[in-house]
Amino acid sequence: MWTALHSPHVKCIRFSWVLGSKMVIYAEWNHMSRQPVKQAPLYKRNLLVLWFGNFITGVGLSLVTPFLPLFIDTLGSFSRTELSFWSGFIIAAPFLVQVFVSPFWGRLADRKGRKLMLLRASLGMAVFMTVTGFVTNVWVLLAVRAAFGLFSGFISNAVALVAVQVPKEESGKALGTLNTANFGGMLIGPIFGGLLAGAIGYSPVFFIAGGSVFLVFFLTLLFIKEDFTPPEKGVDISAREVLAKLDNPRIVLGMFLATLLFMLTNTSINPILPLFVRDLLPADGNVELWSGVVAAAPGLVTVVAAPLLGSLGDRIGTHKILMVALAASALLFLPMAYVNAVWQLVVLRMCLGITSAALMPGIQTMITRNCPKEITSRIFSYNQSAQAVGMVAGPLVGAAVGGLMDFHYVFFSTMALALANLANVAFVTRKKRAK
Repeated sequence: MWTALHSPHVKCIRFSWVLGSKMVIYAEWNHMSRQPVKQAPLYKRNLLVLWFGNFITGVGLSLVTPFLPLFIDTLGSFSRTELSFWSGFIIAAPFLVQVFVSPFWGRLADRKGRKLMLLRASLGMAVFMTVTGFVTNVWVLLAVRAAFGLFSGFISNAVALVAVQVPKEESGKALGTLNTANFGGMLIGPIFGGLLAGAIGYSPVFFIAGGSVFLVFFLTLLFIKEDFTPPEKGVDISAREVLAKLDNPRIVLGMFLATLLFMLTNTSINPILPLFVRDLLPADGNVELWSGVVAAAPGLVTVVAAPLLGSLGDRIGTHKILMVALAASALLFLPMAYVNAVWQLVVLRMCLGITSAALMPGIQTMITRNCPKEITSRIFSYNQSAQAVGMVAGPLVGAAVGGLMDFHYVFFSTMALALANLANVAFVTRKKRAK
């Protein structure tokens, strides 16, 4: 049940989750300014709508996370190694497409506006998510997932729109708040996905996921506002000229690499996670439900911690928060390889949620503060391509390690990747004042 506090005067929107009999959204009110909601700054009104849009998108996309490898297993007769590799390829397919199309969409966003890209992404994802429910062949599933990647990108465009509109001194808090929606959706989605898959089967869950993203399309169409001035006709710049406009190219390029490594680290366990959970459970265990709980565990903490760590980064330096979080995440992956019960994996992944709360919002904040607004969409599209490369490579690496060696070794490889990312962030932010 949702409960909301109401007031005609808003200072800023801040969200938290209370797990129990109800979930609560609360807002911080500014009675001193007496500023009506409709007169609030544009970025605050858009932030509210985009928060709900990102949350629903996160729920819709993560509903299928707990059972996608299990769904693949119903489409044919596969050995353990074949299933591991097919899972890796199919999970990676949409992100492989994103690597190539994201710069095009980012360039178009800078020329036509971010709202148009939000509409394009939400409608396309809704259609192909729904189509997935009708798939009966593993090769068709691979093709549909690739087509899904062609139209994805709602969350990255929401970040770009907020980054353009928010004052830079408030970017950490605003982007941290926006990211709570992503993590909140990913928290709720896998749990409900696991429950629904066990109750009604795999295919209907894809229809529910597609319908939820259709709702995002209509929310965006009706409520998102953008004061966008198109560039002069014929005025366009190359990728080299875009990079030349950066305030600090070393920082931005380093954050691209940080995004790639972060996503590679996080997604490398996706192909083996439901299978690893199945090995930890007794024969009569509810694999779908526990896979959902394990997949959702980091989001439980992340959704609360992201705005707090974003605000802390605004005060003491975002790059400091990034380095501490990367070091902590590397340490957490090691004991995951030695768990012998599902509850142990859940606890460790909840701790990992604290580090995730700092990493993606922190990277986005570092980019925002070193990027001129007129090229923000292009820069975030490049970052999305880096993210997509990581999300392509991660499942493939995890599938290869898990299929050729053992599931436990996947956690060793992710620890090494987190340490490599720590070295990258330390290098690109050296001798730089905290921002």
